[in-house]
Amino acid sequence: MSNNKKPQYDNEQVEKLASHLKAIIELLGEDPSREGLLKTPERAAKALIDNTSGYNTDAGVLIKQALFSHDSDQMVIVKDIEFYSLCEHHILPFFGTISIGYIPDGEIVGLSKLARVVESQARRLQVQERLTADICDIVDKNIKNKGVIVVCEAAHMCMKMRGIEKQETTTVTIQFCGKFESVELQQQFFTLINLKKQ
Repeated sequence: MSNNKKPQYDNEQVEKLASHLKAIIELLGEDPSREGLLKTPERAAKALIDNTSGYNTDAGVLIKQALFSHDSDQMVIVKDIEFYSLCEHHILPFFGTISIGYIPDGEIVGLSKLARVVESQARRLQVQERLTADICDIVDKNIKNKGVIVVCEAAHMCMKMRGIEKQETTTVTIQFCGKFESVELQQQFFTLINLKKQ
């Protein structure tokens, strides 16, 4: 988890998940009673809870905690927000960065809240396409704006360690609305998020 607070767990939930994980370990042909695996079901249960903690977060509420009046309509960008998620098809990680841009229409949001929106949507069983679209939709619905754009670039372990096993593959998804329907504004956004790479 991204903060330093020790996570709080529901003991009953951990125990239920751990019992299922122990059974999975046995079905795979391992001995869950051997030294190295004794605490693995509980540790794995807590890891799953951590990695799906977004189900307990309302991203709209997060945004509304830090809205401020602002009379400029120049583009605001928070780029390269790192994220880790779980592919809903294989429950394997996918991870990368997300950049969010929006054009204010009378208000702006505290910058860290955009990173928290990413976290809230990534920490659940996901597909990259929906992750990108959901973040765009949440920002659009909860901040007064003239346009929103979200770009996600990710690597998927389900493509690297199983199936096609292509190691250098990355996937890019984009979602936009409002004034970002303009190709010119899209190009401006992409120029700005790629500045350090030139």
